[in-house]
Amino acid sequence: MSDAQTHGPHHVDAATLRAGLAEVRRSPSDAGIVEMLVVRPAVDARSVVDRVQVDLQRGLVGDSWLERGNSRTPDGSADPQAQVTVMNSRAALLMAGQRDRMPLAGDQLYLDLDLSVDNLPTGTVLEFADAALEVTAAPHTGCSKFTARFGVDALRLTATPDGLQLRLRGINARVVRPGAISVGETVRVARPD
Repeated sequence: MSDAQTHGPHHVDAATLRAGLAEVRRSPSDAGIVEMLVVRPAVDARSVVDRVQVDLQRGLVGDSWLERGNSRTPDGSADPQAQVTVMNSRAALLMAGQRDRMPLAGDQLYLDLDLSVDNLPTGTVLEFADAALEVTAAPHTGCSKFTARFGVDALRLTATPDGLQLRLRGINARVVRPGAISVGETVRVARPD
């Protein structure tokens, strides 16, 4: 999927977005499903895959996270607290309007799981069959690309008190156990004590 495909006319209106929050709130809280996996091999490039490998140093193998770096780190290097980005699949579908536009959000894992602040405090571990990710405190916010792709109403919704509590824009995570993650597998929540 290229950036040329991202600027379509389809933006979901504010009323539909607000109404859709009820469905996002119905996301499971203790065990969810991996709905979609996306590798970003280059800026604005997306590849939807059935299986990925996650690595302690490289994050999601084949993704450009490490090479891209991060403007928020002092030296511009990749932020180890933001190795993998995760978005609620119901929220992504709501904002994208259709499933094939979900990868445009720019996240790597799309889970049918409650990502809210209350449900996944910092330090929570997302346990997959073979791998594990830890939820970090690194903020995950919208940007101009997100606005261009999904509209200003979608971006505004992510910044409302409800949007922030539900983490509609998603979360950042780091790899704590390397291994494979596959579409359709269960993800279980292990909260910190």
